[in-house]
Amino acid sequence: MSEQQRYKLHWVSAIIEMLKTMKEAILPLIVLVFANGWKDGGTGLWYVDYLSFIIFGALIILLFISGVIKWKRFVYWFEDDELRIESGLFVKKKRYIPFDRIQSLDYTEGIFHRPFGLVKVKVETAGSSTAKQAEGELTAITKEAAKQIEIEMADAKKRKKHAPREAVAEGEEQLVDSPVEEETSALRQLFTMTTKDLLVLATTSGGIGVILSGAAIFLSQFGELLPYERVFEEVSEFIKFGVLIVAIVVFLGLLGVWILSVGMTFLSHYNFTVSMDKEDIIITRGLLEKKRVTVPLKRIQGVVVVENPLRKLFGYATVTIHSAGGGISESSKIHLFPLIKKKEVEHHLQEIFPELHVKEPRNKLSLKGRPFYYRIDFLWMAPVIGALIYFFFPYGLFSLAIVPAVLALGMWQHRSAAYDIIDHQLTMRFRGISLQTAYMMKKRIQSMDMKQSYFHQRKGVATIVSNVKSGLGSYSANVQHMDVEAAESILLWYEKGKLPKEVEVADAESR
Repeated sequence: MSEQQRYKLHWVSAIIEMLKTMKEAILPLIVLVFANGWKDGGTGLWYVDYLSFIIFGALIILLFISGVIKWKRFVYWFEDDELRIESGLFVKKKRYIPFDRIQSLDYTEGIFHRPFGLVKVKVETAGSSTAKQAEGELTAITKEAAKQIEIEMADAKKRKKHAPREAVAEGEEQLVDSPVEEETSALRQLFTMTTKDLLVLATTSGGIGVILSGAAIFLSQFGELLPYERVFEEVSEFIKFGVLIVAIVVFLGLLGVWILSVGMTFLSHYNFTVSMDKEDIIITRGLLEKKRVTVPLKRIQGVVVVENPLRKLFGYATVTIHSAGGGISESSKIHLFPLIKKKEVEHHLQEIFPELHVKEPRNKLSLKGRPFYYRIDFLWMAPVIGALIYFFFPYGLFSLAIVPAVLALGMWQHRSAAYDIIDHQLTMRFRGISLQTAYMMKKRIQSMDMKQSYFHQRKGVATIVSNVKSGLGSYSANVQHMDVEAAESILLWYEKGKLPKEVEVADAESR
């Protein structure tokens, strides 16, 4: 083993570290330069007239020097079945990560990595402090160096699994070389998103909301630096051209934002591929920035099939998985299949999870709970509709159309809700706007709650909520306003591991 040999990052990491630091301050610096960089009259002192540019240039130089120092002072090595990292100039930081605690090694190939055959490696463990910060990060190393980390980790885990804890006999380390090669070569590809599916995903994604929310955050942070009075005057002059011209410009603006969101989604999900080995699911995606995420099978807590009404018209669905432990990904849920034909969902999930029963839940709700799906909405509808009619009569009368819309949505949600218990698996289906079907194994369910209000008790209904671990938090699946007997039977199954006899008989008859 190369225990004592220490490895350094590639020199590209100095540039990447500089850009990473600049990214947080780049927006205010650009605003500073363009707001104060050009003036109508000079002071006669060049260093005063160009002060913004001088500050900007000096900051870039300082950040570059800082990046070089970080690169020079960063080393990692393998020792005592651990990945050890040391960094820092004035304050040295040392981090020792046991290989048996590492859940995954996630790879990213950015635009600075790919020309040199490099990758960024994020070391993920169950105890990562936040979802956005990995336990360890190697900014830029060669693919061969990344492969070496995988081999060292596999060797360490096999030694711990097969050898006594007290000691490992000399020469036994060499016995694990061939199994490691067999496991790494056992990777099989399960799913690849086609170009057609990728275009459907991009055109129906909600990326436009992300762009608009980002613009709103920018305006809120740097609003004081923007000349709002001048902008308002320009807009006022523009409106004089007429409503039609304004509407066309607004439409073109929204169209441009939508095209941008489509492009971003297409680039980020390009060549989306799901592969699998003996213990992990490997997801790769991206064109400009290629990412590889590893999800251990033993950490997956639940599978959810989401059917967006628009995508459902074309026969598509989305499959997400929820994984336990911090730092698995930037989000608490992972898109296993961002877009897949609904008829192919069962086949692909059975390949990954053979024990999973990927069927539609059979037990639907009775009519007793249906009024609860829309009754609560009248609490906000009545005053809103009344105010609109009072202040905007007679046009406010159109607000009465909200009532049938809310009633239709509630009835739609009631008809969609269903549940099922097959052996040690609970299936729950529910709807907000999109239809969600959650498949959860009993051993993965963290907690289960039955909620019942005073009005629920009078009608004999209840709401059941099942919680599974998801990232640093939890994911909750629920079926609302179901018969209280059915809710109690699910609780009894969770507590005792079996259903009441009368429920088993009814279930057998339904089959």
